[in-house]
Order: sequence, then C-alpha cells, then structure tokens
Amino acid sequence: MNDKKNEAYYALEDDSDQIVTWSKKYATGIELIDNQHKKLVYLTNELYRACLSGNDEEVFKGAMKSMVEYVRFHFTAEQKLLEHIHYPGCVTHKMQHETLVKNILDTVKDYREGRPFVPNNFVRTLKDWVFGHIAVHDKVYAAYYADKIKNAAVLEEVAG
Repeated sequence: MNDKKNEAYYALEDDSDQIVTWSKKYATGIELIDNQHKKLVYLTNELYRACLSGNDEEVFKGAMKSMVEYVRFHFTAEQKLLEHIHYPGCVTHKMQHETLVKNILDTVKDYREGRPFVPNNFVRTLKDWVFGHIAVHDKVYAAYYADKIKNAAVLEEVAG
C-alpha cells in the first residue's frame, strides 16, 4: 500500500471512495501549480464521493459548485503563469481550458434543466480530461518553464 500513495490508481472496486490519487507523474515541478493540482485531485474525489452518496442531490450540487469554482481559479492562475513566462503555447493552452470550462458549465446547465445525466460518468470524464491534460499539456509548459529557469541561472553564473 505504501507505493499506492505515490502512484495514480483508479477505483476498481465499487466500495472505493477515491477515483484517483495524486502521483508524482502529475508533478510539474512548479510548487504553486502542483499544490493546485493536488487540490483538483481532492475535489475530483469529493465529487466522486458525492456521486456514490446516491440520491443526495444537495451533496452533489455542492461538490460540483466547488469543483467549477476551483477549476476556474486554477486555470486563471495557470494562465497568468504562462503569460508571465511568455509560453509560446499560451493561447492554445487557454483554449483547452476554456473548452473544459464550457463543457462543465453545459453539463451543469443540462443537469439543472433535468436532462438525462449520470453523475458518475461525468466525474470519470472530468477526471480523464483533467488528469490527461496535466500529464500531457501541463508537462510541456513545465519543461519550458524549467528550461527558462535553468537558462536564467546559467546567465546569472556567467554574468556573476
């Protein structure tokens, strides 16, 4: 069980109350972003637990609201970072974020309007998108950031 704390694993048993755990493979090496990603893991699991709670609509609504608010907060922070480091893929990255937020808000709207909706499927889709995005796209800007930091340190050494 000690390795499971460091590896992402997905709930395979119906009685598990976590759909994903934090893994070093998600780490960007940027403490602020990694801490926010850990919070996304926590909120994804909260949303999953809300789905497991059955018909408690208020619990699900509260978990969904928290997730939507935090996703927006995180994406705003990430965008500021990307703009600050002049990341060349900034516009594309922002569009990916906007697409996810739009999809989440559309799903929430459908849910409120009583359209057929399976919360558990939504959480799994959200988890796949968010953590796929972190593992692939966020790793690309993290490498760019690390390279920029390394080059700045080399320039300081040369100048100093």
